[in-house]
Amino acid sequence: MPVLPLDAFRDALPVGRALLGLDLGTRTIGVAASDSLRSIATPVITIPRRRFAADAESLQALIREREAGGLVLGLPVEMDGTQGARCQATRAFARNFLSLMDLPLLLWDERLSTAAVERFLVAEADLSRAKRAKVIDRAAAAYILQGALDALARGGGEEDPWR
Repeated sequence: MPVLPLDAFRDALPVGRALLGLDLGTRTIGVAASDSLRSIATPVITIPRRRFAADAESLQALIREREAGGLVLGLPVEMDGTQGARCQATRAFARNFLSLMDLPLLLWDERLSTAAVERFLVAEADLSRAKRAKVIDRAAAAYILQGALDALARGGGEEDPWR
C-alpha cells in the first residue's frame, strides 16, 4: 500500500483498530498509540534506532501487539515549508517499511511538535532535563498522532500537501 493522503487514509482504515504514531529521529523512534475509537493519543515507548531491519522488526511487533490498523508518521518539514534531507529519509523509511507490511500510512507535518511538547513538559509537568529526555520522543509521537486524529475526526477533505 502506498503512502496515502488524508481522505484515502481514512477510507483505508479498518473499523475499531487503533493507530500508531511515530516520531522518527536519527537516534530514536518515539511511538504513541490511539484508542480503538481513534479519539486520544497516548505515548507508548521510545525505541533506540539501530539498523532498518531491527527498527522495522520492533515496529511490526508493536503493530501486532496493539492490533494497529494504520500508521501516522511525522514528516519533518522545514519551517519555511520546504522538504529537506530529513523528509527524504522519512519518506524512504515509509517506503521501505511498507514493502514489509501492508497497512495504511499517513505522513503528518510535525513542525514544532518537539518544541511544543518540550514547553509543556517544562511548564506544566515541571520535569527535569534528564526526565524530559526519556519521554520527549514518545510524547512528540503522541502530539503528531493527536493532530492526525483530530483531522480525521473533522472529516472533510483537508488538502494534504505532504503526500
